[in-house]
This record gives sequence, C-alpha cells and structure tokens, in this order.
Amino acid sequence: MIEQIVNINRMEQAVSLFGSFDENIKTIEEKYGVIVNCRGTEIKVQGEEASVAGAIRTIESLLAMINKGETINEQSLRYVISMVEEGSEGQIPALTDDCICITTKGRPLKPKTLGQKKYVDAIQSHTVTFGVGPAGTGKTYLAVAMAVRAFRAHEVNRIILTRPAVEAGEKLGFLPGDLQNKVDPYLRPLYDALFDMLGAENYQKYVERGNIEVAPLAYMRGRTLDDSFIILDEAQNTTPEQMKMFLTRLGFNSRAVITGDITQIDLPDVRRSGLVEAIRVLKNVEDISINHFTQKDVVRHRIVQDIIQAYEKYYEEGRRHK
Repeated sequence: MIEQIVNINRMEQAVSLFGSFDENIKTIEEKYGVIVNCRGTEIKVQGEEASVAGAIRTIESLLAMINKGETINEQSLRYVISMVEEGSEGQIPALTDDCICITTKGRPLKPKTLGQKKYVDAIQSHTVTFGVGPAGTGKTYLAVAMAVRAFRAHEVNRIILTRPAVEAGEKLGFLPGDLQNKVDPYLRPLYDALFDMLGAENYQKYVERGNIEVAPLAYMRGRTLDDSFIILDEAQNTTPEQMKMFLTRLGFNSRAVITGDITQIDLPDVRRSGLVEAIRVLKNVEDISINHFTQKDVVRHRIVQDIIQAYEKYYEEGRRHK
C-alpha cells in the first residue's frame, strides 16, 4: 500500500473533480481499487502501486481539462479512463482547444473524443468526408455544426441537408398531410441540430432566404450545388445509384459530408447499400476522407456504449459459429 499526492491550486478544482455527491471520485476509486481523499489543496490517493499510478494519471488528466474550463461528466470521465488505459492521455488536451461554434444556449461545442476530433479535422480539410459508425457518436450533429461554422464564416452560401426517406415498417402514404408533412419526420434530427446552432427564428429566416434547405434525397436529382455545404444523413439507406447521384451533385466551392451506420440498414437488400459500396469504391480517392467511429466515441448515456458492445459481441460470436 502506497500513498501519492496531487496538489491543486484552488478548491473549485477539487469540487469540479469530485463531482456531485463525489460521484466522479467514486468511479475512479471503484475502477482502480484505491482510496481518494482531499485535504485542503492536496488530493491523496492510496492503494497498490500500479493502481495508484493509473488513478493519479486519470486525476491529472481531468484537472488539465478542468483548467481549460471543461465540465467533467460521466461520459468524459469514462473516456479519460479509457485513454489512460491505452497510455494515450497526452492527446486529451487537443480536445479542449477546438471550439466549433457556440449553440443558441451559449454552450461551446467541441469534439468530445479523439475520433470526433479526427472527423472534424477531416471535414475542415477535405472536399468529401464520410462519417461511419454507431448511433450516438455525433456524426450528424458535428457535421451540422461544421456546416453552420462554414456558413457564418462566409465560406459557403448555402447549407443543404438531405437524407433518404426510407420506410422502416410504416408506409409514407399512411402518414397524414402533403408530401412535406410526410417526409418531415425523416428529417427531424437535422432540424433539431439546426435549431440548436441557430435558433428557430434564425433557421426560419435562412430557409425563407434559400440559405438553408432540408429535403429528401430524391430532390437532389438533376441539380448542381455550388457554394454549398451538403450533408447526406442516414446514407446506409441509399442505393448505389442514389449515392452516385448525390456525389455527382457537388459543384464548385462546395463540401459534402456523408454520415451513416452500416449496422442499421433498412433497405430490403442490405448488400445494395450505397454507403457500403462507396466506402469500397472511394477509399483511395484523393480529397475524400473516410472516418470510422467506434463505441468509444459514443457520447450519449453510458448504456448506449454497453448496448453497442453487446451487439458487436453477439454478431461476432454468430460469425464464428457459421
């Protein structure tokens, strides 16, 4: 049993580190099998040597984030612990530097994982970017944030958001209203992200001016999209023909982001997913970046990570027994 001490400058740092009802420190104690106490400006960690070393590295990484103004929550704490286990906690400070934009609630929007950071950097530096991975990894939300940033910086004149209106058990014709009313439910995640970035009033103003367009993928046929930031969401539900049609809409001074989850294909023939084919066909094309997210990049409730991990394990076992 050994004891090590981490010195802090202000008690506010300890309050942020420990969290509400000391929940953050309890997680660290449970993970590493150590005892953590705070006395004045000293945080004492007791336990076995290897466990104390891991806990100290985690605490120091969290304090570095707190000093940058970050709030520690369950998701960020577990991510830091995973980075410490990999020995790559030195990359964590890069996450605190890149603010994409400020939401209407005044919250700075930043990448929360290294996978998200790589994705954001790819969008910034490539004409076409693919974001492929499970639900909750921020693929769509970050793409919309980057579109809003490009629009505010006058890098583009329009934001175009689209997704295929693929039916998942319910027929479009059974839904009430005209065509726009029928497709709106499919586009709701895109609306929600835009409202967060711009506010409902600004969003409506830009729609009326033609600066923002949210439409089903079928509306893209026959168009050339110049000076635009175009996002294709739920791309796993495109056919190869639709994907090719979308990619060839790209005009001058435009940028495209394609997002999807190849484990959630709703097409009758999963082998005909345009996203799956595009990843194979375009992997070596210059100025196209293909980014794969993992369950570690999930920024929703912790149980979402556990669900994705359980499904991956189940499918892997199924493949082995074939």
